[in-house]
Amino acid sequence: MRIAFTPFSLREVWSGRVAVLIKLYRELSLDKYLDLKPPEPATPQDLYLVHSEEYVDYVRRKSAEGYGLLDYGDTPSFPGVFEDALLAVGGTILCVNEIVKGNYKVAFNPQGGFHHAKRDRAAGFCVFNDVALAAVLLEKAGHRVAVLDVDGHHGDGTQQILYDKPILKISTHMYYPGFYPGTGYINELGEGEGYGYSVNVPLPPDSGDDVFEYVLEELIEPLLTLYKPSVVVLQCGADSHLGDPLVGLALTTLSYRTLAESLKKLRVPLVVLSGGGYVKEVAARVWLSTLLALLGAAEEVLSPLMDEEEGTKSPESVRRLVERRINDLKAYLREVYGDL
Repeated sequence: MRIAFTPFSLREVWSGRVAVLIKLYRELSLDKYLDLKPPEPATPQDLYLVHSEEYVDYVRRKSAEGYGLLDYGDTPSFPGVFEDALLAVGGTILCVNEIVKGNYKVAFNPQGGFHHAKRDRAAGFCVFNDVALAAVLLEKAGHRVAVLDVDGHHGDGTQQILYDKPILKISTHMYYPGFYPGTGYINELGEGEGYGYSVNVPLPPDSGDDVFEYVLEELIEPLLTLYKPSVVVLQCGADSHLGDPLVGLALTTLSYRTLAESLKKLRVPLVVLSGGGYVKEVAARVWLSTLLALLGAAEEVLSPLMDEEEGTKSPESVRRLVERRINDLKAYLREVYGDL
């Protein structure tokens, strides 16, 4: 089995991590596992599946102006931002198409995962939400889709766009008062036909590999088993990793490898999107090690990408808090899924 891999060149603010990724790809001779596939840009019509026409036109105009912000906070506008964002989304569409055609079991866009973008606005460095778009496109192709987001920040845009849709969305993320984006608590469960399909696991700072394994075994695996997806969209944010400057979680490459082993048990295709990760050398190792673990690569292939020390332990207070939240979340979900 091989992986469709869709890297491309963008401005340095977007391409620094991919440069490291390609360097590792070449140094470790990973062409045995990954097939490079250059994407075509998405079209505005593609974006209309998850964004309003007014918002898409707004980004086009701001791109032509070439300065300022796309939102009220931290998403910059610059000359060509519209075209760059279309290419980023195009990488995800290529991944979706390769999965739908049955050409690959795993497809990876290293410049995807923009889960903060809302239907009508940019947010958190995210212009267009390719995570939600991947889910919608796969559903339109007849798949039963699950979205799993392990980024250190809550995928609030993906949740908003899909909140009333019966597409399972599971997000693990750091959560405490004042931490961006301030959403993603256990009582945000969806609405209408989507009630019970938004599942949030808010993790306290210092949550380590032991807590992630607990969440995986106690909630994520049983939920996915009950839901029976035919495809999974994985937002594989690397900023949950220990030492990321923007997030205070304490995962190591062990958690991402454990996640990969868990997802392999489902025996379904995966669209993998990179997401956050602000130490570029770490992010590149996290993504490549996750992909290779999904392929079942040998230990000698994985070892150069692993952290020297794995198996981080969480403070007892953190573990107790996560256990309470999981128990409360299971109670909320019981009316939809029964006992998990």
